[in-house]
Amino acid sequence: MSKRDYYEVLGVERSAGDDELKKAYRRLAMKYHPDRNPDDAEAVEHFKEAKEAYEVLSDAQKRAAYDQFGHAGVNGGAASGGAGFGGAGFGDIFEDIFGDIFGGGRGRERNYRGADLQYNLDLSLEEAVFGTEVKIRVPTIIACTACDGTGARSGTRAEGCPTCGGVGQVRIQQGFFSVQQACPRCHGSGKIIPDPCPSCRGEGRVRDTRTLSVNVPAGVDTGDRIRLAGEGESGPQNGPAGDLYVQIRVREHKIFTREGENLYCEVPIDFVTAALGGEIEVPTLGGRARLKIPAETQTNRMFRIRGKGIKPVRGGPEGDLICRVMVETPVNLTKSQRELLIQFQDTLKGSEHKHSPQAHSWLDGVKGFFDDLKSWLH
Repeated sequence: MSKRDYYEVLGVERSAGDDELKKAYRRLAMKYHPDRNPDDAEAVEHFKEAKEAYEVLSDAQKRAAYDQFGHAGVNGGAASGGAGFGGAGFGDIFEDIFGDIFGGGRGRERNYRGADLQYNLDLSLEEAVFGTEVKIRVPTIIACTACDGTGARSGTRAEGCPTCGGVGQVRIQQGFFSVQQACPRCHGSGKIIPDPCPSCRGEGRVRDTRTLSVNVPAGVDTGDRIRLAGEGESGPQNGPAGDLYVQIRVREHKIFTREGENLYCEVPIDFVTAALGGEIEVPTLGGRARLKIPAETQTNRMFRIRGKGIKPVRGGPEGDLICRVMVETPVNLTKSQRELLIQFQDTLKGSEHKHSPQAHSWLDGVKGFFDDLKSWLH
């Protein structure tokens, strides 16, 4: 298969200048670079083709030979690896492209960001619902005050790394590709410290425990996070600090259980109130509320008191308080109380289906079960 014309490959006219060639190659390299097109063989071929074309046309002697004799004039030198990445201006543009793709680039000072931190904050239900301000102590890493975070002893300063020339990266040739890696001497910072600060030993940072105030907004719940920008670890070499994330965990409450914006609680009632009905007082997070109990209320019946729940942290109407009543059997009865209950029970005999419909229905089900079992066994 014959090679395409190099000018056609780059999409430029034969009169194109160096800047136009560089711009065209830059566009193609960004588009077809293998790291941007993993497992795409066609993109790799386009990238190789563009590289070869630019390597020839960016070199004045090779371009003159190509313009006069075509591909035969360069004897395939561009594809043989003889010129490698050494064509005129090629190293510069390749560094520019790698800078755009990977965030590097020649002569750019690197400011590494500090690590983010997480702090687990336990709150009571009341603190979570109404909001609060708490003081927390966070172990962290801060900029060294003795050297102002530079890592160099007071009166001295860091110097450019001689290994990488202050770039922070070194280039390693690996077959077809020229790969950039962090400089092993300065670890990518581009600087070395001949006279380290004795307080931080050249790190520019020291361990410390900071006391911070956290404003907890009303309505937070377990699993919510509060971000404190710039309150994480300081970055090395005076880099920007990371963030602190305060992870909320609400402790179990003695009375209420929370589900979203609603509160749930169990309310015991005596069996007389359950049978005859009445009104009881129930607690809320804001005080108290009256709850009307209708006659013949059974255990596990749910009652909703609207607007007595939680206002969501992200806005919206308040939730509800949902009360589940539990009919309590009286204990520690006196002799006279027991006798009264026996008398009361005697008045119910013969009409259980009317006064205790659930028990009557259950007994009918049990009787049917044993009748079916007897038939199956025989």
